Amino acid sequence: MKIFHGWRIVAAGATFQFLHAGLLLQAFGAYVAALSDERGWSKTALAGGAALQSIEGALLGPALGWIMDRFGARAMVQTGVLAFGLGFIALSQIDSMGGFYAALLVIAIGTSLAGYFPLTVTVVHWFRRKRARALSIMSTGLALGGLAVPAVAWTLQTWGWRTTAFASGVLIMAVGLPLARLLHRRPSDIGEFEDGIPPTAAPPDAATAPTPPEPPPPQYSAAQALRTPAFWLLALGHGSALLVVASVNVHAISHMKEGLGYTVAEASWVITLMTLCQLLGVLTGAAVGDRFDKRLIAAGCMLAHMAGLLMLTYAGSPAWLVAFAVLHGTAWGLRGPMMQAIRADYFGLQAIGMIMGLSAVIIAGGQVAGPMLAGVLADLTGNYRAGFTVLALLAGAGSLLFFLARRPQPASQ
Repeated sequence: MKIFHGWRIVAAGATFQFLHAGLLLQAFGAYVAALSDERGWSKTALAGGAALQSIEGALLGPALGWIMDRFGARAMVQTGVLAFGLGFIALSQIDSMGGFYAALLVIAIGTSLAGYFPLTVTVVHWFRRKRARALSIMSTGLALGGLAVPAVAWTLQTWGWRTTAFASGVLIMAVGLPLARLLHRRPSDIGEFEDGIPPTAAPPDAATAPTPPEPPPPQYSAAQALRTPAFWLLALGHGSALLVVASVNVHAISHMKEGLGYTVAEASWVITLMTLCQLLGVLTGAAVGDRFDKRLIAAGCMLAHMAGLLMLTYAGSPAWLVAFAVLHGTAWGLRGPMMQAIRADYFGLQAIGMIMGLSAVIIAGGQVAGPMLAGVLADLTGNYRAGFTVLALLAGAGSLLFFLARRPQPASQ
């Protein structure tokens, strides 16, 4: 039986997400703890490395969107894999804060060119009926990457952060370059159809498909999308979610180590549990994301993000950390794939790359502000409680943004 090439792209995307999450995104907190101990660098300065990655992604977002809408992802991702891998190798050689930032800038360029953005734009072109399912399955790579955090933490403690970074760079290039060849811009480029279903054929799961099927979405230009409230509400809601996600990735291990008295290895197991719950959320999204209102799912997840971060902040026992891992991890896994699925549902595919790229400029505010605010307040107060509390409350308020982000009226052509 022939496998629809869209699922091969999803599998490749999941692998890229695994490498990104396991070696950088969710492991960055372990590097922060290691470098803070060895080099004595402040948490604010180290959090600036995460902020640099987000700022770079925001600056490149519109340009990458324009390129994706016209040329597709393959060459971009191949270039990104090289930058991602070489950036890690450069990180293994640094001896100063300037070198740290320079290496992270190269890594950031790599993850922008070969990361979430181009992979998501590619997948939404290959699926419509099963869009949320495909994006959720691709996101299993992001969730499974967190399972590598204990291995990364062990490598950091056993072999040191330099060896870990160098090996990570080699692994990224060895795995990523062959996978990039699977990325095709749209189904018609290789004689296939959206969802693998010819226009005249009924979907294999017709018995469970929505009745009647959704009509094709209106096709918005980027300028038309910018004029809708939905664009801004989705972007601001997404950004408020990343206040928590980015802060947890950067600072959770340090908080558990310094504020709660756990070792880095023990804290990494909390991150592993969080990741297992993230995987559970992703699989739940694959099952229900195409059947229920995605914006209401996202609104509920924002409340779980808030509750989870508060549990982490004021954890009085390991049970509180378990509650944090369950609430935050499940919310992240369930909500994450819905973000781009909603945009594709609302605005169509005509300019979806540019629409997502412009959204990234706003979303980056959350990615930058969250870790920086938590780091600055931790340096000022001696702990993460004030910063994490403020971020949790902002994320909870963000649930209202998703609740209000209703589908816009068809664009006037």
